[in-house]
Amino acid sequence: GQYKVFSEDKCATLLEYENTCQILTTSPDYFVNFFDLNTDYKKIKQTLQKDEKLQSAINFGYGIRIVKQNLLETIIGFIISANNNIERIKGIMSKLRKYGKNMGDFYAFPTLKELQQITTEQFREMGAGYRAPYLVNTIKELACVNFEEIKKLSTPLLKKWLLSLKGVGPKVADCILLFGFSRYDSFPVDTWIEKVYIDIFQKIKPREKMSQDLVEYFGKLSGYAQQYLFYYKRSF
Repeated sequence: GQYKVFSEDKCATLLEYENTCQILTTSPDYFVNFFDLNTDYKKIKQTLQKDEKLQSAINFGYGIRIVKQNLLETIIGFIISANNNIERIKGIMSKLRKYGKNMGDFYAFPTLKELQQITTEQFREMGAGYRAPYLVNTIKELACVNFEEIKKLSTPLLKKWLLSLKGVGPKVADCILLFGFSRYDSFPVDTWIEKVYIDIFQKIKPREKMSQDLVEYFGKLSGYAQQYLFYYKRSF
């Protein structure tokens, strides 16, 4: 019933009760944005529930919110997530934070400048494995990027840019689009969503084509639909 959430150089404690959740933090504005608390999810759910394929999924995962993660942390985290499991990802990300600023009772996520000091071997020692050189290469690429200009790109062009980064494949690119850039016209496809796709369309395709079909089907609310469907399918 209690969780610690870390983002950038900030921390929040979540206390879960029967019908509510209390967020304790010294950075309230940051975490209001992080948890997307100003978005009207009731309206989103009402729109999505018009499709009977989503009704059970929304009822099951009614309180789901799509967090607005720090972009750098999202890119690095999802490269580490490729072909990995949650416990190992958490472990690597925790070790990575030791290279960030000591905030007293936790470490900030490293800045881009701090990330540039980490070697391939150090990433391997954290458990990044074959992803280590990808991380070093991508961090070097990101140091040359104007993120304000990148954010102005259309979703297809933004995805094309993400795919140019080492260690970023189609699914990781879609995850970064959704959680880092808040592009809700994206639909990450993994094993669970592949099963959802077969349920809806009664056929199998390459995952990149599945993602395109699902975005066409759910439109500008694709990212929200993905989260409800993923959580529902994975839980049964």
